[in-house]
Amino acid sequence: MTFINNKNNYRTILIVSFIAINILVLFGISEILGYLNSGADRSSMLHMDKETTNTYLPKVTWESLENPARKMENQTLKTIEKHYLFSWYIKNNALKNNTNEGIDDYFTENTRKNLQQIIKYNKAKKITIENTTLEHHPFLDFYSEDGQQVVFTDKNVVEFQNIYQNKKLISSVQDTATYKVLMLLEDGFWRVRHCVRMKKEIIPTQEKETKIIFAVKGNQITKNGVPFIIKGMNYYPKNSAWDMFGDKFNKDTIASDFKIITNAKLNTIRIFIPYEDFGKAEIPKEKLDKLKTVLELAEAEKLAVIVTLFDFYGDYSPESWTLTQRHAEKIVTTFKDFNTIIAWDVKNEPDLDFKSRGEQNVKPWLEQMIATVKKFDSNHLVTIGYSNIKAGEILKDKVDFVSYHYYEDLSLFEDKFAELEKATNKPLVMQEFGMSSNQGFWSWFGNSKNDQAEYHKKIQAIFKRKQLAFVSWTLYDFPKVPDNVAGKWPWIKNKQKQFGFIDREGKQKPSFLYINY
Repeated sequence: MTFINNKNNYRTILIVSFIAINILVLFGISEILGYLNSGADRSSMLHMDKETTNTYLPKVTWESLENPARKMENQTLKTIEKHYLFSWYIKNNALKNNTNEGIDDYFTENTRKNLQQIIKYNKAKKITIENTTLEHHPFLDFYSEDGQQVVFTDKNVVEFQNIYQNKKLISSVQDTATYKVLMLLEDGFWRVRHCVRMKKEIIPTQEKETKIIFAVKGNQITKNGVPFIIKGMNYYPKNSAWDMFGDKFNKDTIASDFKIITNAKLNTIRIFIPYEDFGKAEIPKEKLDKLKTVLELAEAEKLAVIVTLFDFYGDYSPESWTLTQRHAEKIVTTFKDFNTIIAWDVKNEPDLDFKSRGEQNVKPWLEQMIATVKKFDSNHLVTIGYSNIKAGEILKDKVDFVSYHYYEDLSLFEDKFAELEKATNKPLVMQEFGMSSNQGFWSWFGNSKNDQAEYHKKIQAIFKRKQLAFVSWTLYDFPKVPDNVAGKWPWIKNKQKQFGFIDREGKQKPSFLYINY
């Protein structure tokens, strides 16, 4: 009996296994047929969707889709745009790495031959090119009746290139050009057949009426036409320093802190937007809502706001430019009508990245980002917060007012300020300064709370005498400072914790008497 039962069990197992294997085989065949019939989407094969989302997102604005031969379908347009941008991405990658990878999939035979010859020449001469495009304004010229050809004019493509030979930068070029593009549909995929460079076209712009609250007149910042001297405070909540928009975000805490700042007769705050924490190129609504809350709370207290963008950002390479542009565009266009914003501060202390990231990368990125912010928001001023007073001369003609930080010997300040004042006719703002009261176990020769108070007493006297704009660092002493801000050494972190006018218990330190003049 047992033998019969075992035999039946074996038969059952064999039958079930046979059926399962046949199902898997049929499923595999159907997938292969589906893949072949779909034209084998090369963007999926090469993981291009993910790569371009992470590294390449230029702004594309179609200016006209009128076509006498055949109406352009929405889905077809999306596919053409997608494959066209992929062709740029592949070309940029090919010129950077002198590789032919992906060229066959995005260019027809004649076009890829030309590109391969350029790559061969560059490789022999040890030339590499970092290239990116920032804007595209395509105008549909022709879409064939059979849906196999499309011709469009890509107007005023903004391009940037770093050209290297033997790994040494020999040229940086930013240019605007127009391209006539022919693409063919081959095996379900759009390839570039021709891409001919043409003369730049002038695109007419419409002037929009804007309500400008803060402006620059001569070497002064004005508010509603009246001179406005910034008297401000760099702000983080006490318990969420360098993580203002994180899980500890608390509306009541921020509102209470803003009231303290207002009662101290200060008129401005400076806040920081961390690039990665804010979602990079795709900013979640939750973060925008928190920033909106902060701006509304500031407005309720009649505080002007300097918004510092790209905090903790350090990749200035051309291939990442389009992502940072999308990030800036989203924030700036969302809040461009907020009257409480006095300025967009493009980047905090970017000059400190010159050595590690390459000055040839940082400066062009700053210049382009200034242009990007101004393009999307003509209502507000633009500045850059440099780490020292001498660096304030960098791109001084591009910003609306010059911002600098000062943590040097106070006795040298007035002479250094006079040099900067002579070098530019723009308004000047000391955007960070202060002294840590960090005397203790980890700093025997540090400064006491009374030393800190004396420092602020002296510098506020200078501000009053010369009527200078200032933004102090910072309202609170912090219980914790992240490792990525000050490292792990306790003597460094302890110093960074104690720049505040209010201690960790919420008590005013002696320096609070000199928080303003």
